[in-house]
Amino acid sequence: MSARILVVDDLAPNRNLLDVKLSADYYDVLTAESGEEALEIASKERLDLILMDAIMPGGMDGFEACRRLKADPALYHIPVIMVTALEETADRIRGLEAGADDFITKPIDDFNLTARVRSLLRLKMTTDQLMSHTGHSAENCRPMLDQIQGRPGRLLLIGDEGGQPAKIDRTLGQTHETTIVTDPVEAIRRAKAGIDLVIVSLVARSFDGLRVCASLRFNNDTADIPILAIGDPDDQPCFIRAFDIGVNDSVMRPVESQELSARVNTLLRRKFYADSLRENFNEDLEMVVSDPLTGLGNRRFFERQVEPLFDTLNLDGTPFSILVFDIDHFKRVNDILGHDMGDQILKEVAARIVTNMRAIDIVSRYGGEEFMIAMPGTSEAEAFQAADRVRSFIAGTPIFVEGQALSITISAGVAQVEQNEQLRGVFRRADSALYQAKREGRNQVAAAASQTVAAA
Repeated sequence: MSARILVVDDLAPNRNLLDVKLSADYYDVLTAESGEEALEIASKERLDLILMDAIMPGGMDGFEACRRLKADPALYHIPVIMVTALEETADRIRGLEAGADDFITKPIDDFNLTARVRSLLRLKMTTDQLMSHTGHSAENCRPMLDQIQGRPGRLLLIGDEGGQPAKIDRTLGQTHETTIVTDPVEAIRRAKAGIDLVIVSLVARSFDGLRVCASLRFNNDTADIPILAIGDPDDQPCFIRAFDIGVNDSVMRPVESQELSARVNTLLRRKFYADSLRENFNEDLEMVVSDPLTGLGNRRFFERQVEPLFDTLNLDGTPFSILVFDIDHFKRVNDILGHDMGDQILKEVAARIVTNMRAIDIVSRYGGEEFMIAMPGTSEAEAFQAADRVRSFIAGTPIFVEGQALSITISAGVAQVEQNEQLRGVFRRADSALYQAKREGRNQVAAAASQTVAAA
């Protein structure tokens, strides 16, 4: 589905012109001729961006419409580009105060329109992804987005005096942490050290700004850092090449402070939203493959990690073994001491198992009080010895929980994986050996029968 853009202007020729330009880029365009109509459409339709004329006669101009839109919990996240007259700096300030995300000056040129629209549509897409991934709706995610949006950024300004970095620093340094670098090699090194946004001068006299942009974009350590390019308005081919390289946005000289701040804030919001999305994804991924109580891998983690061991065994015969540990009488422990004490015991047993296994062994909490370990390159006899060492260590050292010294024992089953055997089959054999150990008195290790014997 195409991005949906609402064009708001009281003059039909202006609406029609923007409709034609945006439709040519395959956007789905809606139009409104007043602020009131814009708010009504926004409340009923799914919108990705609004282009709002600042000055409209009648009851509600663009500033008031933007202000009301940004005050609505269901609509505030829709980016707004305010369209202002070229000479009216005061209108830009009013637009930013009303909550506009960016602005375009009249007469509107195609290049600027395309750059602004693409930048804010990317921001909207990232915002939507963040809300969707975290389970937030537009109505309840505002505190989260406001907290992210309010963060100051770490900006790297790359330019010599030809690009007036000192002036840019004065504009942005009051809000953000800024660093000026004139040497391109040093700039690339600095960009790898936790920078949120890079501003590159395309008019620098001592280096090629486009080459710096290309180096940043095609270096793995800096590929995701947003880049804002600053250049001359009459050098449109340079800007086109910059966007082809992967620059995210641009500002033309002479740099106007409100415009620069708006561009920087949009790029930082998108960067911080994307970072938050990535962090949430990584946390969710960790939850998917790890046990939150013990910190060990969980059942899914274990099954993924042992797949290559089966492949290697079937390919060249490299052995590996599976160990299944189970805490003896754990239900009784929970019933007598309570689940909180039971959790502490589980954590301590898990820690002792990990510290007594090799770094290459795959250790997981497979469920409840059961732990499963895969030992690469290990025969059944060697695995049996390792399991008995762990069993002996846990049985011989009390576990202290809330001042109480508790004697905890574990039982274990051991099975060497055989060629062409599936995980389900080897687990069944190891689990049978575990229950044999329990039947014979617990606090001991038993070896599994071979696959052939088990099948019989």
